[in-house]
Amino acid sequence: MTRPPNYYETLDVRPEATQAEVKQAYRRLAKQFHPDANPDAAGHEQIAQINAAYEVLGDPQRRQRYDQRLQYHSGNAEESTTVADRQARTAEAQEQYRKRKTGHDNDEQVQHWIRRVYQPVNRLLNQILKPLKEQVNALAADPFDDELLEDFQAYLDECRSTLAKAQGVFRSMPNPPSVAGVAAHLYYCLNQTGDGLDELERFVTSYSEHYLHTGQELFRIAKGLQREAQAAIRTIR
Repeated sequence: MTRPPNYYETLDVRPEATQAEVKQAYRRLAKQFHPDANPDAAGHEQIAQINAAYEVLGDPQRRQRYDQRLQYHSGNAEESTTVADRQARTAEAQEQYRKRKTGHDNDEQVQHWIRRVYQPVNRLLNQILKPLKEQVNALAADPFDDELLEDFQAYLDECRSTLAKAQGVFRSMPNPPSVAGVAAHLYYCLNQTGDGLDELERFVTSYSEHYLHTGQELFRIAKGLQREAQAAIRTIR
């Protein structure tokens, strides 16, 4: 079997390097060879190699699988999971709503779900989605400034923690059938928010504005889903 490329050599880190060390090495190389920061740096091929290495080593699960392949000289290629993951989430949501209990759905159950699930999730989403514009404006002063990037990363880290809380609240109890539409909007809103955070995280490590713009667009979609949930809940109350 063909031995996979040595991504550790590409990023100039030890195989025992921590995730923080891998990220630091990638940011250093991405900044060094990014054409906007250094027009005289090596061409697109080297940037592509660096990005490919970090796509694997920057993800703990993918890194673990890569280490296994590297150890046994396996030639299995990394599969692209982005589209498949989203399709799987859609199927999962549909399956969840088909399995919802269709028993007695009284007003008390609905109001309880609104208080215990909808309202807390909505507040947590606001804490993530609303500050993005201000954060991006602050970063725009100098996207390559390490201090500004650290502040932006701190915002993303806080958002991930807040998103995890929102997802936990959403899963804490089944929704009554009459609010299934609201729940579906929230479900997809949470997923879009998570995908947006993934893209914004890639911007911090790659300095590529493509990821920043994609993250902003996913947040915009998430806000739209949040508004649809708000409109749907008003018809129920």
